Amino acid sequence: MSEKASKRIEQLVRELNEHSYRYYVLGTPTVSDEEFDRLMGELEELESAHPDRVLPDSPTRRVGSDLSGSFPAVRHEVPMLSLDNTYSEADLVEFDARLQRELPGEALDYLAELKVDGVALSLTYENGLLVRGVTRGDGVQGEEITPNARTIRSIPLRLRGSEDRCEIRGEVYLTREDFDAINKEREQREEPLFANPRNTAAGSLKMQDPRLVADRNLSFFAHGLMTPQPQHDRHSESLDRLEQLGFPVNSERRRCGSTDDIVAYWHEWDRDRESLPYEIDGIVVKLDALAQQARLGATAKSPRWAFAFKFSAERVRTRLLKIVLQVGRTGVVTPVAELDPVLLAGSTVSRATLHNAEELERKDIREGDTVVLEKGGDVIPKVVAVVESDRPQDARPFDFPETCPVCDANLVKDESEVAIRCVNSGCAAQLKGRIRHFASRTAMDIEGLGHALVDQLVDRKLIGDAGDLYSVDEKKVVELERMAETSARNLMNALERSKAQPFHNVLFALGIRHVGATVARTLADHFGSIKGLREASVEDIEAVHEIGGAIAASVHAFLTDENNAAVIEKLRDAGLTLEGEEQTKAGSKPLDGMIVVVTGSLSRWGRQQAQDAVRSAGGKTTSSVSRKTDIVVAGENAGSKLEKAKELEIEILDEDAFARLIGVA
Repeated sequence: MSEKASKRIEQLVRELNEHSYRYYVLGTPTVSDEEFDRLMGELEELESAHPDRVLPDSPTRRVGSDLSGSFPAVRHEVPMLSLDNTYSEADLVEFDARLQRELPGEALDYLAELKVDGVALSLTYENGLLVRGVTRGDGVQGEEITPNARTIRSIPLRLRGSEDRCEIRGEVYLTREDFDAINKEREQREEPLFANPRNTAAGSLKMQDPRLVADRNLSFFAHGLMTPQPQHDRHSESLDRLEQLGFPVNSERRRCGSTDDIVAYWHEWDRDRESLPYEIDGIVVKLDALAQQARLGATAKSPRWAFAFKFSAERVRTRLLKIVLQVGRTGVVTPVAELDPVLLAGSTVSRATLHNAEELERKDIREGDTVVLEKGGDVIPKVVAVVESDRPQDARPFDFPETCPVCDANLVKDESEVAIRCVNSGCAAQLKGRIRHFASRTAMDIEGLGHALVDQLVDRKLIGDAGDLYSVDEKKVVELERMAETSARNLMNALERSKAQPFHNVLFALGIRHVGATVARTLADHFGSIKGLREASVEDIEAVHEIGGAIAASVHAFLTDENNAAVIEKLRDAGLTLEGEEQTKAGSKPLDGMIVVVTGSLSRWGRQQAQDAVRSAGGKTTSSVSRKTDIVVAGENAGSKLEKAKELEIEILDEDAFARLIGVA
């Protein structure tokens, strides 16, 4: 764990907690949403790489808090989770692909709704009457503000229909007109102006005098209905029911059958959002079928069946000075724009990704162009458009070379994806990229082996692959720039410590194409050792649950390559772990060798968490019930899988029985 990373985590936690306090408690934010999301994303990445350094007050350990201490705390019966968010169409496509993998063969219908820029509120009705209004708080408990909720004229005090007990969730907001009127009055009284409608609404809900709240003229949109016994099959039907009960529901919602439909809806409202009488900052995409929502469940933070597709809040223009090419560890050549430095979302930007040759040609980006930059949810900014009216007369289209800019080897177009690759696996740029990946926190975690040191080790030919790291001459390391005896000794110690990394980390560190950390763990658990994996055929590898053909072919090709085999032998000689933990004796784990299906909605686990618990107990998970299935864990709304399990007389466990079986009750 580097001192620099540790200090950065501490700094981010302090900054984000301060921003959260100003946003949720004071209602006076000092950064934009995008800047907050960027900082949060950076913190999440650092904590993921260093889970042992997560601080107890880290904002990632809670959804977000608006508890001021002025109102009684109330625990939510069902947690009010936040939504995962993105600014990227690519993330939308991946979201859809993940759901298709999770729900194979099932039709996926989405409902897209406007993401009103307001404050979440929970309303409880008993016998048709409003009895409680509670803020989201930290997602687990919020503040009861019932008297203030009653002042919002669009919230009915009595429902226009029969519901014995129900909970309605929605968004409190201020219209642009009402917000302007409030600020006009404050200006006349020479009081500080409010920053924006959302934070004004948040502060209004926590005022101690309901009469003052009523003067703010807050509004409400309902977007969620929960009843003891679900009465609808689809989220869209529950919205219709909310309208029948007397709630205002945003009419600009739309059923979408594909990602193209969602993107079209997003573009439409990105363009027309200023025409609305209230502010929106994106759209919310949800699976419409409630049974599918229940099967997917949620993580500790967010539902797995919905996310927020946000609009970019900030774009800037600058001059593109030069287009350079970068070669990655798998040989992919990526064009990068070198820019006239410009301030974007709180940081100075001098470089931006241009993605690939096709994107470069499609947008007709040229050196000398004035370009529009956007950071969105990404840490790395991107060029989204060219201002053609400002194009210099001598600007020429960029010619992608036929040979590698680093090693002069031929470049080839990868027909399986939009990429141009250097064919030389010995290319210095690829080698440096592979070694950086090998040393990264989520792989071998070799502290002190940064970019500059890797460059020197490769350029001076002290190492030719990752295996050489463990035999590098310490005396020669001392002679490198910005190195000394202490630094060299620290590197040697870090290399020695890395030998204790488990087999799945080593497998991931090898940098096999298409093999991320999760896939590496799956393969390591299944085959048990590098020997077992090397002896497996493509078909054997593809037969592993959740391993596709492209991954299987890539793994097999990598492990049967002579050069890669030589690297693996160097790692073996150095003492790295190339086998999994010794197999436990049969029966020592409660689910050893069993095939388990998890279906329905569980209160204790999300679907992925329950499947992880099965694997930890020695079992294997699958998505379909068959005669090979040993146990079905059935939550609420289990549906057809439960019925099939009954037909096949398969053992069925409820959530409590499953917890007792695996020893976590």
